[in-house]
Amino acid sequence: MSNRLFQGVIHQMHDAVDRVIGVIDDSGVVIACSELSKIGELRDRARDEMLYTTDTMVVDGYTYQPIGSGTKIEFMVFVEGEDKIAGKYASILAISLSNIKSFYDEKCDKSSFIKNIIMDNILPSDIYAKSKELHFDGNDHRVVFLVRFYSRTEIMPFEILQNMFPDKSRDYVIATGDQDVVIVKGIANDVDLAETEKIAQSISDTLSSEFYCRVGIGIGTIVDNIKDLARSYKEAQIAIEVGKVFETEKEIVSYENLGIGRLIYQLPTTLCEIFLTEVFKHGSIDTLDKETLQTIQVFFENNLNVSETSRKLYVHRNTLVYRLDKIKKLTGLDLRQFDHAITFKVALMVRRYLTAKPIKF
Repeated sequence: MSNRLFQGVIHQMHDAVDRVIGVIDDSGVVIACSELSKIGELRDRARDEMLYTTDTMVVDGYTYQPIGSGTKIEFMVFVEGEDKIAGKYASILAISLSNIKSFYDEKCDKSSFIKNIIMDNILPSDIYAKSKELHFDGNDHRVVFLVRFYSRTEIMPFEILQNMFPDKSRDYVIATGDQDVVIVKGIANDVDLAETEKIAQSISDTLSSEFYCRVGIGIGTIVDNIKDLARSYKEAQIAIEVGKVFETEKEIVSYENLGIGRLIYQLPTTLCEIFLTEVFKHGSIDTLDKETLQTIQVFFENNLNVSETSRKLYVHRNTLVYRLDKIKKLTGLDLRQFDHAITFKVALMVRRYLTAKPIKF
């Protein structure tokens, strides 16, 4: 990455400096240069001199200046010429590249730090010490988005999202798998769940319209303490997995909106199986045909309102009543009674949960 970083700066400074400028690494190889044909050249004399000095040096018509400070030199800039002007150019170039590299290294360290937190690879007692070392504000409000790519792209998912979030000081884009990318986004203190869902929708729309990518996005809860990022990340994971079971038509699922689905997801499967056998005795759920299940779904969607449901289904009220009586006869549950309807609704969700074989975190 240093090569690309240095080459970008060298390219921008080329017009301002009327001489050949570039960078060599500790093996003497030119890794960046205003004359692209020189990249890859070996400057062994300069490399040998690097072993004995940490100051400016002149070798074979070029002035060299180390980048940064310290006993071990990793990179040196070079400027064509052996005069004072070449020395000044080399000093300016070395200072500029050193500052840029320091900023980049710190950014990489922060990204690694965030990744270690969300992956539970760092002890809680070390989090505050490390955040202080990196000048990281641990009390900013942040939210975690897990973006899962369901379609392949020519561009790496990580690179796509990294370009979408250019504010490197507040937003961190982290690859956690081939198709999973985590965004830890800094937000204002007054941002609520609705605003985070708008951000997620914007991400989804951009990926769909510009990159033709189909994605699912899980949203964790907003946190105001850096150590809670691991929890928010797990919530985003759960939102994705539970969403696949209970919110199949939604691309964006927030952990806070999972409702009963979140509760069911946390239950042991053996307990769920016992519950189903108690509610649907003798396999009564399997006797319900597709039309009947559709009737139940629409009935729930219309808050157990018989008239509104019959209108939505384009059937006579008496036909709907007949279907509800049939369901009561088969299952023993009268969906017109609120308690029975709740039991039936939860049982259907438990059945779907067991069928989906969800992943636990």
